[in-house]
Amino acid sequence: MAKEYRTIKEVAGPLMLVEQVENVSYNELGEIELANGETRRCKVLEINGTSALVQLFEASTGINLSNSKVRFLGRAMELGVSEDMLGRVFDGLGRTIDGGPEILPEKRMDINGLPMNPAARAYPSEFIQTGVSAIDGLNTLVRGQKLPIFSASGLPHAQLAAQIARQAKVRGTDEQFAVVFAAMGITFEEANFFQESFRETGAIDRTVLFINLANDPAVERISTPRMALTAAEYLAFEKDMHVLVILTDITNYADALREVSAARKEVPGRRGYPGYMYTDLATMYERAGRQRGKTGSITMIPILTMPEDDKTHPIPDLTGYITEGQVILSRELYRKGVQPPIDVLPSLSRLKDKGIGEGKTREDHAATMNQLFAAYARGKEAKELMVILGEAALTETDLIYAKFADEFETKYVNQGYKTDRSIEETLGIGWELLRIMPRSELKRISDKLLDKYY
Repeated sequence: MAKEYRTIKEVAGPLMLVEQVENVSYNELGEIELANGETRRCKVLEINGTSALVQLFEASTGINLSNSKVRFLGRAMELGVSEDMLGRVFDGLGRTIDGGPEILPEKRMDINGLPMNPAARAYPSEFIQTGVSAIDGLNTLVRGQKLPIFSASGLPHAQLAAQIARQAKVRGTDEQFAVVFAAMGITFEEANFFQESFRETGAIDRTVLFINLANDPAVERISTPRMALTAAEYLAFEKDMHVLVILTDITNYADALREVSAARKEVPGRRGYPGYMYTDLATMYERAGRQRGKTGSITMIPILTMPEDDKTHPIPDLTGYITEGQVILSRELYRKGVQPPIDVLPSLSRLKDKGIGEGKTREDHAATMNQLFAAYARGKEAKELMVILGEAALTETDLIYAKFADEFETKYVNQGYKTDRSIEETLGIGWELLRIMPRSELKRISDKLLDKYY
């Protein structure tokens, strides 16, 4: 039986100080029993000699210092995992919220996970088809990669996230594929949108949802992505599934981290975020990957809204350091009505060359990708010149490039949120666009490929 303490010294916001404790460790879970028999949960944030600073998961109202008691449970926060989690909806603390029966766990896993030994990692090399041309064709997602989406407030990242979750698949294999979707600090409408969107298409059957609403406590928001990653690790490394983890919105997570850090009176770093935010984000992102000798894999798409559209803000800045590239959504394309408004030029997938080519996608993928990038970049420059100098000042070739840029946005990038394009369709549209240009301009594609496809 766990020892009970009646030595609560003070309660300040979400924090509580308990004195004269013995053998209590960092991150350990505890229960507070109030005078009326109600219990609330907490976890240890700091140990100083014989006093423990704990953080409450629920509100601190109604805790009477003299007649409430605390007991520590001797374990960190755990998630009960089993294959029955697929198709179910949980809250940020791993409790079912879809009205179905409780999960009977096959085992319980610590939500903080164990860091993967770098030597045990296998290099990401297999193509994942998301059905979105701007990602598959130009910023290819590879199995085991971390590829964040940088969005801004008011842009349709939720629709894009739901689309990727519904459409993503590993091609040419009958390997099991699952999606773990964690939403942090979202509104009730957004939560509803994700659930309905997965139910409509039947994608819910292979999805585990963790939903933390904006009115849930901040500390629950910090545990939500860890719950999701624990479920993903179980499905990937114990059940040999290929798991795509989508975390939205990392900005809300970082704000919760800042809130808790401020309550602990820690010295703030950039823009008030704690100095250990880099480490904290890395402990989450680095749980993605592939392990040698195991067939399963975890691929991660964290989604974040850049405050004030600023990609030098600490959250996108640190995320960019840890992950392998980024997909950037553009307000300008959104205003033009392009859906999804993916700005392909500043976007980047650092592992794309590992997952494309013959046997993975198609022999012409790399060459057409480079040619499309080059032509679109030149077309955008031509359009900017047109604004300044007028159309008459442009050469015939520049006008062709300007036309190419417009066609590229309307046909290639703009596909709506319901279209699922195979990689062959995406490459086909690429060639269709390249035929706008005279053959002599296609300097990045070999004659052999031009003879075959142009």
